[in-house]
Amino acid sequence: MEVMKSHGSRCLFFLGFIVGFCTLYLLQQVWFAQAFSWRSNGGPSPSPSASSGSHSSNITNHIAGSLTVQKGPNRPGEDSHVADELYKKVRILCWVMTAPKNHQTKARHVKATWSRRCNRVVFMSSVNDPILPAVGLGTGEGRHKLYWKTIRAFRYVLEKHGDEADWFLKADDDTFVAVDNLRWILSNHTPAQPVYFGKHFKLHVKQGFLSGGAGYVLSKEALQRYVKAFRTKVCTHTSPEEDVALARCMEKIGVRPGDSRDTLHRDTFHPLAPEFHLTRKFDKTHWYWMENFYRPAEGPQCCSDLAVSFHYVDSVLMHTLEYFTYHLRPWGYRYRYRPSPSLPLVLAGRSQPGVLEAEVGAVLPAAGAVCHGGEELRVMA
Repeated sequence: MEVMKSHGSRCLFFLGFIVGFCTLYLLQQVWFAQAFSWRSNGGPSPSPSASSGSHSSNITNHIAGSLTVQKGPNRPGEDSHVADELYKKVRILCWVMTAPKNHQTKARHVKATWSRRCNRVVFMSSVNDPILPAVGLGTGEGRHKLYWKTIRAFRYVLEKHGDEADWFLKADDDTFVAVDNLRWILSNHTPAQPVYFGKHFKLHVKQGFLSGGAGYVLSKEALQRYVKAFRTKVCTHTSPEEDVALARCMEKIGVRPGDSRDTLHRDTFHPLAPEFHLTRKFDKTHWYWMENFYRPAEGPQCCSDLAVSFHYVDSVLMHTLEYFTYHLRPWGYRYRYRPSPSLPLVLAGRSQPGVLEAEVGAVLPAAGAVCHGGEELRVMA
């Protein structure tokens, strides 16, 4: 009898242990989900009445799949006055290509990281999603639907948000974008120019095409011409290859690809993951070597210190890049590459004597032409 009691006590003990362990695990998961939701939405209150003047405030308004972003999540005490000025002067709408199956596995990580630094964010999908939120374009899914989604997405952002931005960025839900670095490039140009920027390849179209995976950004003038071209049937849906088809239309309507390299001729937009660009030894027959508009560099010189984008970024790497970009700092160093410390003055049409100024390369005048603008730092007289 005593043996049976002892056996029963052990069973009850182990049963209680298992129940307690499972309860603790479930509570931990609930806590994590709430904490992650809080981080994704930028704070405990989604109210539009939240302070819009604070640089640490975040997404405050959800309208039909659109997110109004308030100046990105810089840390208290961080000197971001140049970025703050650029945020006001170089307004970027970011629309992110996604799909229903990716809303919670990919798109929400974009929402929680780099997209918070756009002036406005719109997630474009085939169906509406009030939780992400996402705009349903009614296109269906699959690679053969990508260009239809692109056409409808650009038309949507022009019609719904055309007055809220000057530049319009398209990115995938597995692309990481350093939006502040993109503003530096765009600050040297005007949205009245018929131009778009991205990773430039030289095949398929006379003036080349810009990689869809690396992301590309259209000026307001380029966007207006593009949408009008479909309305007037100057351009039509000719290919499911989104980036090539868009480039063919751009060539027809006089929109040229700009030189997005930095002042040292290093790439800023990257169509592959960071490890590929940083560690890969290119065979001269590799497509990346053969198709690049500019000769690619290998190793650390592959990428600008002011890199804008990387593609094929999974959810873990998305948060890792966010940390490396906006949090990790070596102690005791100043940035080695500071090409334009007085951008607000340059943007205002003024310059001060003795201030270093750097301009990103000018718009390509013709296919294969070399850009000479912004190849060196110069002292303004």
